[in-house]
Amino acid sequence: MSGKAYLVGAGPGRADLITVRGLTLLRRADVVLYDWLVAPQLLAEAAPGAERIFVGKTHDHHTLEQDAITALLVERVRAGCHVVRLKGGDPGVFGHAGEEALALARAGLPFEIVPGVSSALAAPAYAGIPLTYRGLATGFAVVTGHEAAGPHQPTDWAALARVPTLVVLMGLHRADAVCAALLAAGRAPATPVAVVSRATTSEQAVLHATLATLPAALRQRALPTPAVLVIGEVVALAEHLAWFEPTLVEGGFSPFDQA
Repeated sequence: MSGKAYLVGAGPGRADLITVRGLTLLRRADVVLYDWLVAPQLLAEAAPGAERIFVGKTHDHHTLEQDAITALLVERVRAGCHVVRLKGGDPGVFGHAGEEALALARAGLPFEIVPGVSSALAAPAYAGIPLTYRGLATGFAVVTGHEAAGPHQPTDWAALARVPTLVVLMGLHRADAVCAALLAAGRAPATPVAVVSRATTSEQAVLHATLATLPAALRQRALPTPAVLVIGEVVALAEHLAWFEPTLVEGGFSPFDQA
């Protein structure tokens, strides 16, 4: 029996933001390796007999280290299983899809990467913040709030300070350092900043501040992870464009017709 791995983006939190392709593969999977950001309603969409294995990681706790997750993925595919590796957001945006796909390729095992809606795009959208806006922001960049240990290219904050809109993932616990780095690189202290916590879900919360005031604002109002930092003049547009009402999010999940 031939196995295959599917590295599937589950979206930013809300269950029905998964792609049709991702949902179809999830329903057909023999094994689901899932992260902590995956909506519980999505796990219920897997076949009743599917093996569900939690491999989630947070900033201070890893159920399994990345090498162990990759080894488990390879092991199950090699055993002939169709495995969905269900990741929050998009698998290629700080989701270790590259490492896992490379391990599968080196093992001679087939795989498919299924894009998902990244929180880098969804969090600003659900906070009423367009990443680009004519005459105001001609581009944006996405960066991680922390850097992995070991040899790597250091984050060029001087270059990032010149990007019109900056989206920082996994940056809540290093917001002080991010703000300090951008200010030191010449970004204006009055630059608008938004922190979007648990975006797209019924628990979404948004904190507005500036680069100069954000650290103090976060000390006064603790926000839970995951959270996305959005930095740039477009953040001010949320005053007029905020549309999402978290209290109106439906608790259930209305699935598509079964294929």
